Amino acid sequence: MMTAFSRTIILYLLIMAGMRLMGKRQIGELEPSELVLTMMISDLAAVPMQDFGIPLLAGLIPILTLLSLSMLLSQLSLHHLRFRRFLCGTPAVLIKAGKLQQEAMRKNRITLDELLEELRGQGYSSIQDVKYAVLENSGRLSVLPWTAHQPPTTSQLGLELQDDVTLPVILVNDGRVISRNLTACGRDEAWLRKELSRQEISSLQQVFLLTLDERGNVFCVRKEAAR
Repeated sequence: MMTAFSRTIILYLLIMAGMRLMGKRQIGELEPSELVLTMMISDLAAVPMQDFGIPLLAGLIPILTLLSLSMLLSQLSLHHLRFRRFLCGTPAVLIKAGKLQQEAMRKNRITLDELLEELRGQGYSSIQDVKYAVLENSGRLSVLPWTAHQPPTTSQLGLELQDDVTLPVILVNDGRVISRNLTACGRDEAWLRKELSRQEISSLQQVFLLTLDERGNVFCVRKEAAR
Protein backbone atom coordinates (compact mmCIF):
# COMPACT_ATOMS: atom_id res chain seq x y z
CA MET A 1 0.00 0.00 0.00
CA MET A 2 2.77 2.44 0.93
CA THR A 3 4.60 1.56 -2.29
CA ALA A 4 1.58 2.49 -4.41
CA PHE A 5 1.07 5.67 -2.41
CA SER A 6 4.69 6.83 -2.69
CA ARG A 7 4.99 5.99 -6.41
CA THR A 8 1.78 7.87 -7.15
CA ILE A 9 2.89 10.96 -5.20
CA ILE A 10 6.31 11.04 -6.88
CA LEU A 11 4.86 10.72 -10.38
CA TYR A 12 2.14 13.27 -9.65
CA LEU A 13 4.63 15.86 -8.40
CA LEU A 14 6.88 15.25 -11.40
CA ILE A 15 4.02 15.69 -13.87
CA MET A 16 2.81 18.85 -12.09
CA ALA A 17 6.33 20.29 -12.30
CA GLY A 18 6.41 19.45 -16.00
CA MET A 19 3.07 21.12 -16.65
CA ARG A 20 4.29 24.27 -14.87
CA LEU A 21 7.31 24.33 -17.17
CA MET A 22 4.97 24.22 -20.16
CA GLY A 23 3.31 27.46 -19.03
CA LYS A 24 -0.22 28.48 -18.15
CA ARG A 25 -2.41 27.18 -20.92
CA GLN A 26 -5.72 25.43 -21.14
CA ILE A 27 -6.02 22.16 -23.03
CA GLY A 28 -7.73 23.91 -25.95
CA GLU A 29 -4.83 26.39 -26.22
CA LEU A 30 -2.00 23.86 -26.40
CA GLU A 31 0.19 23.68 -29.46
CA PRO A 32 0.14 20.29 -31.24
CA SER A 33 3.56 19.37 -29.83
CA GLU A 34 2.44 20.28 -26.30
CA LEU A 35 -0.76 18.25 -26.62
CA VAL A 36 1.20 15.19 -27.81
CA LEU A 37 3.65 15.64 -24.93
CA THR A 38 0.81 15.82 -22.40
CA MET A 39 -0.80 12.64 -23.71
CA MET A 40 2.49 10.72 -23.76
CA ILE A 41 3.40 11.77 -20.22
CA SER A 42 0.00 10.72 -18.89
CA ASP A 43 0.37 7.28 -20.49
CA LEU A 44 3.94 6.85 -19.21
CA ALA A 45 2.93 7.79 -15.67
CA ALA A 46 -0.05 5.43 -15.59
CA VAL A 47 2.02 2.28 -16.15
CA PRO A 48 4.34 2.46 -13.09
CA MET A 49 1.39 3.51 -10.93
CA GLN A 50 -0.52 0.33 -11.75
CA ASP A 51 2.24 -2.24 -12.27
CA PHE A 52 4.51 -2.51 -9.23
CA GLY A 53 6.74 -4.96 -11.08
CA ILE A 54 8.03 -2.11 -13.24
CA PRO A 55 10.83 -0.09 -11.59
CA LEU A 56 9.88 3.49 -10.81
CA LEU A 57 12.84 4.73 -12.83
CA ALA A 58 11.34 3.08 -15.90
CA GLY A 59 8.60 5.70 -15.70
CA LEU A 60 10.65 8.62 -14.42
CA ILE A 61 13.38 8.49 -17.05
CA PRO A 62 11.06 8.67 -20.13
CA ILE A 63 9.03 11.46 -18.51
CA LEU A 64 12.16 13.48 -17.70
CA THR A 65 13.43 12.85 -21.23
CA LEU A 66 10.20 14.16 -22.76
CA LEU A 67 10.19 17.22 -20.51
CA SER A 68 13.82 17.96 -21.40
CA LEU A 69 13.01 17.55 -25.09
CA SER A 70 10.05 19.89 -24.72
CA MET A 71 12.20 22.57 -23.09
CA LEU A 72 14.83 22.16 -25.82
CA LEU A 73 12.24 22.50 -28.58
CA SER A 74 10.78 25.58 -26.85
CA GLN A 75 14.19 27.25 -26.76
CA LEU A 76 14.84 26.40 -30.41
CA SER A 77 11.45 27.80 -31.44
CA LEU A 78 12.22 31.05 -29.61
CA HIS A 79 15.41 31.63 -31.59
CA HIS A 80 14.65 30.08 -34.99
CA LEU A 81 11.64 31.28 -36.96
CA ARG A 82 11.67 28.42 -39.49
CA PHE A 83 11.84 25.81 -36.77
CA ARG A 84 8.98 27.51 -34.93
CA ARG A 85 6.91 27.45 -38.10
CA PHE A 86 7.68 23.75 -38.56
CA LEU A 87 6.91 22.86 -34.93
CA CYS A 88 3.88 25.06 -34.26
CA GLY A 89 2.56 25.84 -37.71
CA THR A 90 1.31 29.23 -38.84
CA PRO A 91 -2.06 30.97 -38.43
CA ALA A 92 -4.44 30.59 -41.36
CA VAL A 93 -6.69 33.38 -42.65
CA LEU A 94 -10.14 31.89 -43.30
CA ILE A 95 -11.92 35.17 -44.03
CA LYS A 96 -10.05 38.03 -45.69
CA ALA A 97 -11.70 41.38 -46.40
CA GLY A 98 -15.08 39.73 -45.90
CA LYS A 99 -14.41 36.91 -48.39
CA LEU A 100 -14.11 33.24 -47.57
CA GLN A 101 -10.69 31.74 -48.27
CA GLN A 102 -11.86 28.35 -49.48
CA GLU A 103 -8.37 27.02 -50.16
CA ALA A 104 -7.28 27.80 -46.58
CA MET A 105 -10.43 26.12 -45.27
CA ARG A 106 -9.74 22.98 -47.30
CA LYS A 107 -6.10 22.92 -46.21
CA ASN A 108 -7.07 23.13 -42.53
CA ARG A 109 -10.09 20.82 -42.94
CA ILE A 110 -12.53 23.44 -41.66
CA THR A 111 -16.05 23.00 -42.97
CA LEU A 112 -18.42 25.88 -43.59
CA ASP A 113 -20.71 24.64 -40.82
CA GLU A 114 -17.83 24.65 -38.32
CA LEU A 115 -16.81 28.16 -39.33
CA LEU A 116 -20.36 29.51 -39.04
CA GLU A 117 -20.78 27.81 -35.67
CA GLU A 118 -17.61 29.46 -34.37
CA LEU A 119 -18.72 32.86 -35.69
CA ARG A 120 -22.11 32.52 -34.00
CA GLY A 121 -20.36 31.57 -30.78
CA GLN A 122 -18.53 34.90 -30.91
CA GLY A 123 -21.68 36.89 -31.65
CA TYR A 124 -21.58 37.20 -35.46
CA SER A 125 -24.52 35.80 -37.39
CA SER A 126 -23.24 36.62 -40.87
CA ILE A 127 -19.93 36.26 -42.68
CA GLN A 128 -20.53 39.72 -44.13
CA ASP A 129 -20.07 41.23 -40.65
CA VAL A 130 -16.53 39.87 -40.44
CA LYS A 131 -13.49 41.48 -42.07
CA TYR A 132 -10.91 38.91 -40.95
CA ALA A 133 -11.13 35.51 -39.30
CA VAL A 134 -7.83 33.87 -38.40
CA LEU A 135 -7.41 30.26 -37.31
CA GLU A 136 -4.67 30.41 -34.69
CA ASN A 137 -2.10 27.68 -34.04
CA SER A 138 -4.02 26.63 -30.92
CA GLY A 139 -7.16 25.99 -33.00
CA ARG A 140 -8.94 29.08 -31.66
CA LEU A 141 -10.62 31.38 -34.19
CA SER A 142 -9.81 35.09 -33.88
CA VAL A 143 -12.53 37.26 -35.41
CA LEU A 144 -12.05 40.91 -36.44
CA PRO A 145 -15.30 42.55 -37.57
CA TRP A 146 -15.73 45.50 -39.91
CA THR A 147 -15.57 48.87 -38.17
CA ALA A 148 -19.32 49.37 -38.67
CA HIS A 149 -20.00 46.23 -36.64
CA GLN A 150 -17.62 47.04 -33.79
CA PRO A 151 -18.86 48.60 -30.54
CA PRO A 152 -18.05 52.34 -30.58
CA THR A 153 -15.25 53.53 -28.33
CA THR A 154 -15.35 56.63 -26.15
CA SER A 155 -12.93 58.41 -28.49
CA GLN A 156 -15.16 57.67 -31.49
CA LEU A 157 -18.13 59.11 -29.59
CA GLY A 158 -16.12 62.20 -28.69
CA LEU A 159 -16.32 61.53 -24.95
CA GLU A 160 -13.54 62.40 -22.55
CA LEU A 161 -13.67 59.97 -19.66
CA GLN A 162 -11.22 59.65 -16.82
CA ASP A 163 -9.34 56.37 -16.80
CA ASP A 164 -10.51 54.81 -13.54
CA VAL A 165 -9.35 51.23 -14.13
CA THR A 166 -7.13 50.02 -11.29
CA LEU A 167 -5.63 46.67 -10.40
CA PRO A 168 -6.39 45.64 -6.81
CA VAL A 169 -3.63 43.71 -5.05
CA ILE A 170 -4.56 41.01 -2.55
CA LEU A 171 -2.98 41.69 0.85
CA VAL A 172 -4.97 39.23 2.97
CA ASN A 173 -6.30 35.94 1.61
CA ASP A 174 -8.51 33.89 3.95
CA GLY A 175 -6.84 35.18 7.11
CA ARG A 176 -3.28 34.96 5.71
CA VAL A 177 -1.12 38.00 4.94
CA ILE A 178 0.56 38.02 1.51
CA SER A 179 3.82 39.60 2.64
CA ARG A 180 5.34 40.08 -0.82
CA ASN A 181 2.23 41.98 -1.99
CA LEU A 182 2.26 44.10 1.15
CA THR A 183 5.89 45.06 0.51
CA ALA A 184 5.27 45.69 -3.22
CA CYS A 185 2.51 48.17 -2.28
CA GLY A 186 4.87 50.04 0.04
CA ARG A 187 2.91 49.03 3.13
CA ASP A 188 3.89 47.15 6.27
CA GLU A 189 2.15 45.15 8.97
CA ALA A 190 1.80 48.23 11.14
CA TRP A 191 -0.25 49.87 8.39
CA LEU A 192 -2.26 46.67 8.03
CA ARG A 193 -3.07 46.54 11.75
CA LYS A 194 -4.13 50.18 11.63
CA GLU A 195 -6.36 49.48 8.63
CA LEU A 196 -7.96 46.50 10.36
CA SER A 197 -8.61 48.66 13.41
CA ARG A 198 -10.27 51.25 11.17
CA GLN A 199 -12.46 48.49 9.76
CA GLU A 200 -13.29 47.47 13.36
CA ILE A 201 -11.62 44.09 12.91
CA SER A 202 -9.64 42.75 15.82
CA SER A 203 -7.94 39.74 14.19
CA LEU A 204 -6.65 38.67 10.80
CA GLN A 205 -8.63 35.46 11.17
CA GLN A 206 -11.79 37.53 10.73
CA VAL A 207 -10.68 38.70 7.26
CA PHE A 208 -11.62 36.67 4.18
CA LEU A 209 -10.25 39.15 1.63
CA LEU A 210 -8.50 42.50 1.80
CA THR A 211 -7.22 44.31 -1.29
CA LEU A 212 -5.51 47.63 -2.02
CA ASP A 213 -5.70 49.34 -5.41
CA GLU A 214 -3.40 51.86 -7.05
CA ARG A 215 -5.36 54.79 -5.64
CA GLY A 216 -5.07 53.57 -2.09
CA ASN A 217 -8.63 52.31 -1.83
CA VAL A 218 -9.07 49.36 0.52
CA PHE A 219 -11.68 46.66 -0.02
CA CYS A 220 -12.33 44.29 2.85
CA VAL A 221 -14.59 41.24 3.14
CA ARG A 222 -15.17 39.62 6.53
CA LYS A 223 -15.33 35.91 7.01
CA GLU A 224 -18.80 34.48 7.38
CA ALA A 225 -19.52 32.45 10.47
CA ALA A 226 -19.35 28.69 9.86
CA ARG A 227 -22.74 27.02 9.84
